[in-house]
Amino acid sequence: MEESDAAAVARAKAGDSDGFRLLVERHSRSVFRLAYRITGNEQDAEDVVQETFLRAYKQLESFESRASFGTWIYRIAANYSLDLVRSRKRYQDQRPGGDAEQDLLLAAPSSDPLPDRMAYSAQVQKRIASAMAALSEQERTAFVLRHFEGLSIEEIAGALGVGASATKHSVFRAVQKLRRALEPLVNTAI
Repeated sequence: MEESDAAAVARAKAGDSDGFRLLVERHSRSVFRLAYRITGNEQDAEDVVQETFLRAYKQLESFESRASFGTWIYRIAANYSLDLVRSRKRYQDQRPGGDAEQDLLLAAPSSDPLPDRMAYSAQVQKRIASAMAALSEQERTAFVLRHFEGLSIEEIAGALGVGASATKHSVFRAVQKLRRALEPLVNTAI
């Protein structure tokens, strides 16, 4: 029988490292997915996972069992991911010429036998990335948690530290903005 998060947290608080290891094993994939979707970078997402669980371990005594461990860890991961994105944006804004490395990767030729399909796919991916970047931090995080991670509005509200109505509004605004940004592509594909 699988141990609950609450029992694993209790074991970890009592000093049992296996309790915390179980929590890491259980939640690290979902934390990685969340971090990757917010940062857009695999290496950054791996850093977020490590930092998230390090912070969780250091703050475990302050964890209140009223909330679920999953919601708590998502909040730590989302906050750190957003901090990382902000710091990267500040760094790129200070660099002249933007991100030439990213432009080079986007311009690299594909070995795929269907170049028109690949061009359309690249256009869609670029539009999605641009639309996601245009969302506010709260909208992007709420959207990712809802539509990629499948969390409920209440869980997202807990992870973001806002009310359910604000969470619903953030998800709704994100969907509307993404729909408007992607609509021209849908109309040209028909």
